[in-house]
Amino acid sequence: MAFPAALRRQPYRSRPRQDRRRSWPSRGGGDRNLDRNWFGALLTSVGQDHQSEGEKQEGTARTAAAAAAHLPAMYAETEPGAAAERTAFRRAEKQYKLYKPPSRKGRSKSRSRGKQAGGGGFGGGGGGGDLSAVVDFHALLAAGKGELPAGIRRCDRAGFHLPVFCFLDRPGFYFIPGALSTEEQCYWIRESLKTFPQPPNRTNLTATYGPISDLLIAAKNQKILVEVESSSGKPRDEQNNVGENAHPGKFKFVDDSEIQKEERPKSTMAAALVRKLRWSTLGLQFDWSKRNYDVSLPHSKIPDDLATLAKKMAVPAMPSGEEFTAEAAIVNYYGPSDMLGGHVDDMEADWTKPIVSISLGCKCIFLLGGKTRDEAPTPMFLRSGDIVLMAGEARERFHGVPRIFTEGDQQDISGLVSELSDDDDRFILDYIHNSRININIRQVY
Repeated sequence: MAFPAALRRQPYRSRPRQDRRRSWPSRGGGDRNLDRNWFGALLTSVGQDHQSEGEKQEGTARTAAAAAAHLPAMYAETEPGAAAERTAFRRAEKQYKLYKPPSRKGRSKSRSRGKQAGGGGFGGGGGGGDLSAVVDFHALLAAGKGELPAGIRRCDRAGFHLPVFCFLDRPGFYFIPGALSTEEQCYWIRESLKTFPQPPNRTNLTATYGPISDLLIAAKNQKILVEVESSSGKPRDEQNNVGENAHPGKFKFVDDSEIQKEERPKSTMAAALVRKLRWSTLGLQFDWSKRNYDVSLPHSKIPDDLATLAKKMAVPAMPSGEEFTAEAAIVNYYGPSDMLGGHVDDMEADWTKPIVSISLGCKCIFLLGGKTRDEAPTPMFLRSGDIVLMAGEARERFHGVPRIFTEGDQQDISGLVSELSDDDDRFILDYIHNSRININIRQVY
């Protein structure tokens, strides 16, 4: 299907599209790129401790086949290895990816070093082995109406009753600290795990397993996913050629007691699949191989409550007299050690309409760079309940997440722990203890 020409005309575009690739949360060390050589590991590494040896072997073959068929351009290296190391953005990514919290004995010394560096948690300082250069908008908000650090100002807007910060040299970027209450955060965490991965929405698991319904419910009930029929239509035990399973067959969730002995090596715990989630797409579906929105793909509209929230929160970044219309959303799921490589979001038609980005779960570091990777990025903390808006020139800026904090005293999720204390939320609480979820909502047309 031909894609509307209007969606190929981008205001502000200044570089060829292939130089502006998007990345997904990646697993493991900061020096890895999302490329063909380890894309299969991206889908299989999380939760492998819960898998049998047979499942690991079959899962590797299955995801390798899926990767070959479905690997989009966004997984290609965003820069050649040697050149990437020389850019300011890449150096910042590596710095924060490799940061290790000081031991309790050395913590007070590290804090005093951070203050001497001039950052004090407000940004603008040294960096190095500490976090003194990281902007902390919550700390700025708590400090009241005192003088703000150089380059930061309040951008409050009439009729919008939440505090808004922005950077003088980063037009189009807006930071709304604590935009969601703890109760609202828990609601959207539940929706992200229960509702948003539901078909016809696609996830990173779809290429391997096909549409999976009620994944969270199955995980809570300790169900196991088994393949009952291959893509060739043969029963699983009649299939001899691994190549026949290059596309997903038919799967179903069963209790442990229902699995036959010969099926056990070919099964996957539902809880492990939740941990393998890396993205889901809502509303209009994005075709990553073609890098455009494919209106021919089956999809449901954005949930009304999410669309209403995005419309409300987009106000500070919207042109006067206009309202935001949510048409697509991408949900990113970060596990321990995951990162989101530097990229730009440039595929929507009108960049004057913001991306509305909601943070949930563990705290992270967000990097906001320039229009090339050679410009040093500004690091800032993103906590659960924070919302970021990126519109206009900000849509041209490289940004990414090099680090999430899963250490007990740096997660900043105490409110979530209290709110998710019911037995029915036990699985979600265990998940969010070392995970982050990001919902970013877009107006496509």
